[in-house]
Formats: sequence, C-alpha cells, structure tokens
Amino acid sequence: MIKFLIKFLKRAIVILAIVFVVVYLFLLFKGRTILVRELKQLTQKEVSLGYFSITLPLNINIRNLDIKGLLKVDSATISPSFIGFLTGRVVLNDVKIVKPEFTYEKFPPQAVGLTPEGSLLPAAAAGSASSVKTVKPGEKPAYTLILKRLSVKDGRINFIDHTVGTGGIMITLRELNFSLRNIYAFPASIITNFELSGKIPWKEGQDEGKIEAKGWLDLIRKDMQATFKIEDIDGVYLYPYYSTWVDLQKVRIEKAKLNFSASLKGINNNITAECHLELTDIVRRQRPEGEEESKAEKVAAVVLDMFRALNQGKIILDFTIRTKMDRPELGFGNIRMAFENKIAKAKSTVGFGAKDVLMFPTKLIEGTVRKTTDISRAVIDGSVAVARELKSAIAGAFKK
Repeated sequence: MIKFLIKFLKRAIVILAIVFVVVYLFLLFKGRTILVRELKQLTQKEVSLGYFSITLPLNINIRNLDIKGLLKVDSATISPSFIGFLTGRVVLNDVKIVKPEFTYEKFPPQAVGLTPEGSLLPAAAAGSASSVKTVKPGEKPAYTLILKRLSVKDGRINFIDHTVGTGGIMITLRELNFSLRNIYAFPASIITNFELSGKIPWKEGQDEGKIEAKGWLDLIRKDMQATFKIEDIDGVYLYPYYSTWVDLQKVRIEKAKLNFSASLKGINNNITAECHLELTDIVRRQRPEGEEESKAEKVAAVVLDMFRALNQGKIILDFTIRTKMDRPELGFGNIRMAFENKIAKAKSTVGFGAKDVLMFPTKLIEGTVRKTTDISRAVIDGSVAVARELKSAIAGAFKK
C-alpha cells in the first residue's frame, strides 16, 4: 500500500510539473496577446503594452500599459494561482500596481444618450451598457474571479465633470495609496476590506486636501461599514456645484476651507451616511473704500453668527444621506436641506424674538439687526442674501 502511494505521488508530481510548464510556456508566448485583446474588448478602447514577462514561480510583470483616454500604468505585478487554473478559476493571489493614472469623465445625459442621471461610462462604451449582465445571488457567472490582495501605490485619479459650470470642473486625487483584500466575482458572502489615502491639489500655491477612507463591504449581501474623511476642502474651487443657490461674489467670499467626515453603514443595499461638515477658515475680499456693506454681506454675517451661536463658536453642519449601495446618489441638495433645517432650529432654539435677539453676539445688534420675527422659511436660493424669503421673514431687519 505504501509503495502504491509513493508511486502515485511521483506520477502526480510529474503530471503537475508538466501542466505547470505548459501553463508557463502558454502565458509566456500568448499572455501578452490575450491580455491586450481582453482589455480592448472590456474597455472598447485602444490598448498598448510596452513590456510583458513571466518570472518564476508564476509572476506576470507588465510595464507602460496604456488604455487610451482611460488608464496608464507605470508597472504592475500579477501573481496568479496555479492551483486556481487547475480548478477552472482565475485566482489572483496578489496584484501590485505602481503609479497608475486613471481618467474618468462625466458628461451630460444628452452628450451620450444615457439615463437622466448621467453616466460615468465613456461614450464609446455607452452603446453596449444595456448589454452588461449583472450576476445575481444563486446565478452562475460566466467566469469566476478571486482576488485575494490588491495594492495600488502612488496612483492618480483625474475626475472631469462636464455637467457643472461653463467649462466643467476637474478634481484630481494624487499620491493615491489603496489596498483591497478578498473580492470574489461569484455569489458568495465574503467580507472585502479596503483602505485608501491620498491628496487633492486644489490650486497652485494653496494647501492640498487630504482624503482617507477605511472599512469593509459585502458585495452579495450589500452590507458595509466605513469611515470617510476629507480635510482642507477648497470650498471656492467647488463653487460650480452650488453656484445656483449661493452667490460668492455678492458676499465677497475669497477663501473658504472646510473639513468633511462621514460614517457609513449599509444593510441590504440601504446605506445611511452620517455626515459632518465644518467651516474651518473663511476669508472675505476687502470692500473698496467708501462702498457700503451690501445686504447679502449682512445676511451672510447674520447666518454665520447664528451657526456659531448653536455650536459653541464653530460653524458646523450635520446631515444624513440615505442612498443605495448599487446606485449611490450624492449631491449638494442634502447640504442645502440641512442648512435650511439648521435655520429652523436656530429659530426654535434661540427664539428670535425682539427680546431674545440679545442672545446673539454683539455684532448682530450693532446697527445691523433691530428686530427679528420669523426666519424659519429662510432658504438660500440664488444667493446667500435669501432675497425675497429672508426679506419677508425679517421685516425691517437691515439698513441699507
């Protein structure tokens, strides 16, 4: 029996060695062609690859990968599992990517003929978007992919949004470091862990923003828990996103720096994000000599002092976003609604009666505010001045 087992093991080892050599030679001579072909089919874009090699035990090394208009990779190492090939699965034990640059463009719906919400798909791929089939729990996918470890070092993401402003806006994330562990492309409940850090350059000569994210998710159950944080946000740079309901020119805001954090929890595809936004620095342009303070500036000063009065001198806005994990939707509308609710809270908490106005800082009653009535309906719309709404809510509150 022992001799039989020894003989069997020897034969098995020989067979495995032959299979390994065949796989190795196949990847060595055909791997480059297969990789370029699959990437072309997946992205519908031109693909070029500068260098491709296979090293023992079974590592695929590539350099200078260029998917035109979408992705550039300085170098990458992929370590597939030989055992995975034998079982008919694509198992990648480790994928390391160095200095990738990813470009993502968002166009108005009419530009690509897609859904009303718009699409982040390239125009070339828009025509085939409806043919993409998603794998549902219990359904057998066309292929099986297991990725155990993915790491990205010194990456860069360029997000170009053509849906806002006159010429669009570009947001860049650089020095991106990202790690991902355990992601399976077949119906199985697996916890996927991720961690991300990077920097956001706003304008030349200004402080860079810092971004951090960490957490886990289950793609099948659609559960998740994560924290997300951005420090030193340039609020003026992002002005195109909220220009329709705030006028920075009228309130003479030259610089506005903010911090944002969010705690995300998702259960059965329903995500709740508890968000915290804090204005840490604000600078106004100097008013020309002899020019009086405009009504918009006065209202902005009142509103900011209202926020400080409610948060021990800090300008803070807390709000909640509810969305779907498979179709996340975010927007400045949530911030606007939270702002309006904050105004209403200030009215009910502080009172805003003729007597209670003295609870505000001295700045509010030095010739700016004489009497307040009801501003719960105040809405920032078109400019911080709140034009009609605030005028009807605060009778005789301001002097020209």
